[in-house]
Amino acid sequence: MMIDHRGAPVRTGRAAANGTSLHYRTAGSGPAVVLLHGVPKTGYHWRHLVPKLTPRYAVVVPDLRGLGDSARPAGGYDSATMADDVAALMARLGHDAYAVIGEDWGAVIGYQLAARHRDRVTSLVFAEALFPGYGFEDHAALTPENVAGGLHLWHLGFYFQPDVPEMLIAGHERELITYMIKNERSRPDSATPDAIEEYVRCYSMPGGIRAMLSIYRAMLVDAEQNRQAARRRLGIPVLALGGSAFIGERNETQMRMFADDVTGHVFDAGHDLAEEVPDEMAEVVLPFLAAHAAARPRAGSR
Repeated sequence: MMIDHRGAPVRTGRAAANGTSLHYRTAGSGPAVVLLHGVPKTGYHWRHLVPKLTPRYAVVVPDLRGLGDSARPAGGYDSATMADDVAALMARLGHDAYAVIGEDWGAVIGYQLAARHRDRVTSLVFAEALFPGYGFEDHAALTPENVAGGLHLWHLGFYFQPDVPEMLIAGHERELITYMIKNERSRPDSATPDAIEEYVRCYSMPGGIRAMLSIYRAMLVDAEQNRQAARRRLGIPVLALGGSAFIGERNETQMRMFADDVTGHVFDAGHDLAEEVPDEMAEVVLPFLAAHAAARPRAGSR
């Protein structure tokens, strides 16, 4: 269960958005903040951060297209389309301006949301992600550097191959998800049984693994979308967060290619900051939001 700062369960709902249906959770009041999870997670990833935000903010936590309890359409798993899903959801919920916090694939989608809906997004927190088109694909290579640095992302090529991953993963969703979640963390015990159960439940549902793989299979499309979006820099403040045992300072280095106002912070953690170091993450995120969440978006440079 996800709760707010008073210990009350968050509200849940479903909404038609951009040709699909998104499941979402919402709580709190004040300036809006939308939290975008990565893979192989769901909106439940944010359960520790939500009660730290709800005293001051109206928090919206969607399950991304195809993931969690959202619908699993046949297509639309590129990051621009998934960003437009979130923009449509926020409009449906009555939020005309909002801050974005994204992690992993949710961070890439969050960047596209900020780039495509510049009159809506007030600030962006970009946590632990690599950009397709800007080096992400390079980590699929079996090189001494990737292996020694812990960033040999072997699963990129595996997931991209049609049909074979579905055949091999079927019936082994629990084993795959548990391995991926724990292997990418400095604190494997932060992958608590309730979270593992929730992620396995959702990805084991019909179409769950297909949707996850579809996100990876859209990487080449994402790469072109990112190159197009990068032609106009973001004009909003960006907070780039990393875990020292995974992507680390590269989060800030990447975001400086896309935005002018970038601040970085690296935690003693692995890939899943909101579950590994939620208190430390909140200590960094809350002042950033306080300074920028309620500001009106401003245009970026061309």
